[in-house]
Amino acid sequence: MRIIIVILSFLLNLSLILFASLSFLGYGIACFFSAYMKQEFERYHLGSQRMLVGSLQVAASLGLVAGLSQPWMGRSAAAGLALMMLVAVGVRIRIKDSLLQTIPALFYLLLSAYLGWMAF
Repeated sequence: MRIIIVILSFLLNLSLILFASLSFLGYGIACFFSAYMKQEFERYHLGSQRMLVGSLQVAASLGLVAGLSQPWMGRSAAAGLALMMLVAVGVRIRIKDSLLQTIPALFYLLLSAYLGWMAF
């Protein structure tokens, strides 16, 4: 029974790592090429930070995957993403976004914190 729990835990963590990695990779790439993302960063009053945020998200998404063989890299990437998403929640609150608009940032904050704390 214990082996089944260990296997299921590993598969859950692997799925969450891959989901987060693909999500942040997609968002990071969109920061470079999407007109919508350019408008959003202007709305956040962070237009000059768009390329930096995109670069950090792409790097962190790769760090999550690298964490599968080097756990310290995964923990570091997840911690960085959690910090970034904490700031994102703060930005959403500052610009008075609705709860519905803030939920994705909250979700990715919790996901990144979980990955950094438990998955690696």
